[in-house]
Amino acid sequence: MDGAKEFKENKMGVKPVKRLLVGMSLPMMASMLMQALYNIVDSIFVTRLSEDALTAVSLAFPMQNIMIAVASGTGVGVNALLSKALGEKNQNRADAAANAGILLSALSSAVMLIVGMFLSEPFLRSQTDIPGIVSMGTDYIRIVCCLSFGLFMQVMCERLLQSTGRTLFSMASQITGAVINIILDPIMILGSAYIPFVGYIDIPWIKGVGVAGAAYATVIGQFCAAAVAMLLNVFKNPEIKIRLRDILRPHAAIIKRIYAVGIPSILMMSIGSVMTYLMNRILIGFSTTAAAVFGVYFKLQSFFFMPVFGLNNGLIPILAYNYGARRKDRITEVLRFGMLLAFCIMAVGTVIFNVFPGVLLDFFNASPYMHEIGEPALRIISFCFPIAAVCIALGSTFQAFSQSIYSLIVSVIRQLVVLIPSAWLLARTGEVTSVWWSFIIAEGAGLIITVICFRHLYRKTILVL
Repeated sequence: MDGAKEFKENKMGVKPVKRLLVGMSLPMMASMLMQALYNIVDSIFVTRLSEDALTAVSLAFPMQNIMIAVASGTGVGVNALLSKALGEKNQNRADAAANAGILLSALSSAVMLIVGMFLSEPFLRSQTDIPGIVSMGTDYIRIVCCLSFGLFMQVMCERLLQSTGRTLFSMASQITGAVINIILDPIMILGSAYIPFVGYIDIPWIKGVGVAGAAYATVIGQFCAAAVAMLLNVFKNPEIKIRLRDILRPHAAIIKRIYAVGIPSILMMSIGSVMTYLMNRILIGFSTTAAAVFGVYFKLQSFFFMPVFGLNNGLIPILAYNYGARRKDRITEVLRFGMLLAFCIMAVGTVIFNVFPGVLLDFFNASPYMHEIGEPALRIISFCFPIAAVCIALGSTFQAFSQSIYSLIVSVIRQLVVLIPSAWLLARTGEVTSVWWSFIIAEGAGLIITVICFRHLYRKTILVL
């Protein structure tokens, strides 16, 4: 047995699944925690400019999230196809999936370049007509969209590392981008360096450029992370072969298979952007502070959701490999264990949001009014975290078994059919606090639909192995 085959058998088909999941997920969870940290830090530095600056970044988030959705959704398609090919010992298909993923990432960034050039300002103006917010938000969107090549390549190359079990390398790439972003944020936003336990130190020869500086720091970090991930794939990932000639000569059948899984995932994650956009429109009817609170919530909740997504990224290749290897026992065991871990992580998040909401808001230089509406918001919404944990863990099977249409159905019902109408109706009460209960209603509906879809998939795929 050659080295590559031995690695795959030991890591995916033989090693105890609990140890395997922890070993594969911990690096991704750690790196995604770092990602969440720099997202939070990004906003913390922006709030030193003004609350309007925070609102501008919050209103820009849906567009930024669309890019992440396209990058991640395409990565899911590549991940599922590549892991299944490795489980079936089909090296040619695995290589074809990896090279096609690189090409699709480059093409996606070209599309976002056009979007950034022509749609940034109209997108902001559709949410607010406050000139300062529109100007800052437009600058932010234009920069991250036009320079999105780093984001797309970073996500794809990290997915390739994850698909072959090299999660430590994936973590190294993400931490590289996050650390660079955190270092550059205060310099490019404020013209100051931030030293822990010391504070801000002005740099006389550097002038901060405000919200645009946050965007530049983000894309520089993404380009650096992409370079690290690409080099690790080329020199340290022998299970796939990345070649320029293969990237430029893609197989139409492989691209079709990637998007058969990836498009539902892209749509599913893009639904989050639509939801955020519509929720911003509802909340800004109360005040710009209400929209800023929603933005702060999204930053804070990522500190718990991102580790669960890291766990999910560890689950998907294990499930896909053992599905290809027809190991029903390992599929069931790792899924149950993954669900338990996700639930525990989210339960901790619920406790922290309920006990320390004021402390969390103070990180963002919150005004008294932001505290007044923000503390109830964090407490109420956090009760849906454990429910979301179960949905995310069960939903990993939809992606691993190339049935992402189920994830799309769940997301549409939860975020568009239930959440937005509920929020709109509750907003009619005239109390912004009432709007937050729509998240609880939506997650309850999402859990019911997820369980129904999972039971159908379980009978159709797992029981017949």
